[in-house]
Amino acid sequence: MRILVTGGAGFIGSQFTRDLLAGDCPGFEDARVTVLDKLTYAGNPANLAPVAGHPRYTFVHGDIADRDLLTTLLRGIDVVVNFAAETHVDRSISDASAFLSTNVLGVHALLEAARAADVTTFLQVSTDEVYGSIDAGSWPESDPLLPNSPYAAAKAGADLLCRAYHRTYGMDVRITRCSNNYGPYQFPEKVIPLFVTNLLDGHPVPLYGDGLNVRDWLHVADHCRGIRLVLAKGTPGEIYNIGGGTELTNRELTGLLLQACGRDWSMIRPVPDRPGHDRRYAVDTSKIRALGYSPTVAFPAGLADTVGWYHDHRSWWEPLRVSAARAR
Repeated sequence: MRILVTGGAGFIGSQFTRDLLAGDCPGFEDARVTVLDKLTYAGNPANLAPVAGHPRYTFVHGDIADRDLLTTLLRGIDVVVNFAAETHVDRSISDASAFLSTNVLGVHALLEAARAADVTTFLQVSTDEVYGSIDAGSWPESDPLLPNSPYAAAKAGADLLCRAYHRTYGMDVRITRCSNNYGPYQFPEKVIPLFVTNLLDGHPVPLYGDGLNVRDWLHVADHCRGIRLVLAKGTPGEIYNIGGGTELTNRELTGLLLQACGRDWSMIRPVPDRPGHDRRYAVDTSKIRALGYSPTVAFPAGLADTVGWYHDHRSWWEPLRVSAARAR
């Protein structure tokens, strides 16, 4: 089996790649993995350093919107797993153009190339944010898409393109929609690594609004386990929610991070809420559970391990903070 992992130098894509090449993923033990990544600010070759010399691994520096590159690269590929995306909501509010270029036009180019190359299966990695906000209960996959940020709207557009390519061309396209991920190698603009790295250095952290926005937390290893399950047992044309089952308000999460880093509430700086900030996300995971999925990383242990990883890997995240500060 030959697998193309787009966006494979990012947080989730690199976890997926490292897991595949570890050789302990049933059904994928002999998979040859090609990573295609544009290496934007969030794509980091260091994320793939543990597998850089692996005989079944190839890295290609490039853009999913580069049709000439895709024509060559997809020859002989059996499976495409698309992680490539601009993902930070705050950045999308400031300027949505890159989100449309990658998350919509890039996905269209990738779908076209996969169709021309007769790729067997195309899996689009999406997000629960496409559903909007939910006051109570949880979203099944059949709920309408009501995105509230430019980022979420771009991801919803990609999902609809993927569905259309299945219905129109008969492609085996599958979509996964995950809740908030956490774990090692996450770029330190996202809430958990941002708070942890700030607190480790004795810097204050920002808390939006009243801090009562609710998110469901999913360890990145469980997310990737769910994706592999959808590849192995999922149905063409179907959508699968992947959740972690741990709902926390941002304020509750902040309290846990303060405790884990040995800090107190004096380190918190309230900031005005961002525009269109969704109040609560929650996905119904019945469909993927029917395939045999359940999260295996308990949140307290996963969070402790994540904080410990950032504590022990300053050489990974300190250069990223420096480069981000220079960019500002």
